[in-house]
Amino acid sequence: MIPAMPRILLIEDEPDLARAVARGLAEEGYVVDVEHDGQEGLFAALEGDYDLLLLDRLLPRFSGDDLCRRLRLDGLAVPVLMLTALDGTRDVVAGLDAGADDYLAKPFAFEELLARIRALLRRAAGQAGPRLVAGALELDPRHRRAWWRGRPAPLTATELGILEDLVRHRGQVRSRGQIAAAVRDLPEALSSNAVEVHISHIRRKTAPHVVETVRGLGYRVEAPE
Repeated sequence: MIPAMPRILLIEDEPDLARAVARGLAEEGYVVDVEHDGQEGLFAALEGDYDLLLLDRLLPRFSGDDLCRRLRLDGLAVPVLMLTALDGTRDVVAGLDAGADDYLAKPFAFEELLARIRALLRRAAGQAGPRLVAGALELDPRHRRAWWRGRPAPLTATELGILEDLVRHRGQVRSRGQIAAAVRDLPEALSSNAVEVHISHIRRKTAPHVVETVRGLGYRVEAPE
C-alpha cells in the first residue's frame, strides 16, 4: 500500500502567496487545504486531521498567535510553522511563546519552506520508536504524546523533540547548540533563544524541576538513581 502524503493546512490571507505556496506544495505531492482568515482557519484546524499547519501571523478576525494558543489549549500537538514578515527577535520569541514550532520570515525561498516542512514532519513522525520514561515523566515520540505524573502534558512537536533529546541523554549536560542540532526544526539564527523559550514552556506544562539548568553549560534531565 502506498502511504498517504501528509496533509497540510495553509492559513494565509494574501491570495497570491497562498495560491503560489499551495500550488508548489501540491506539485511536491502534499495534500493542501487553504483558509484565508483566522476564524475559518481555527475551525479547519480543530476539525481536520492535519499533519502540519502553515500559519500566517497577521490574519483577519483571529490572529495567528491567538489561533496557535487556542490549538495548544485544546491539546492539539500538530506542528505549526509560522510565515510572517515580522522577523525581529521579539516577534520570533512571541510566535514561539504562542506555541509555534518554527518561524519563517517573508519573503522566503520555496526550497527553504520545503526543508523546514520536511524537518517538522520528521520530528512529528517520531522516528525514535518506543516510549521513554524518566521518573514521573513519560514520552511517546511516535504518537507525539507526553505525560507528567500520569496526566497528559500538551507539548508541541518541538517541545517533545527537545525533551526527547534530554531524556535520551539523561545525566548528561546538553548545550543549547547540541539540542538545536538534535531538533533540526528550530530556527537556526535564533537557536539559543528558541531552546530557552521552549524549555520554559516544557517546565510550565510539566514541573519547574523537570529540566535542570547547568549555568554556563546547558540543560540536563537527571539520570535515575
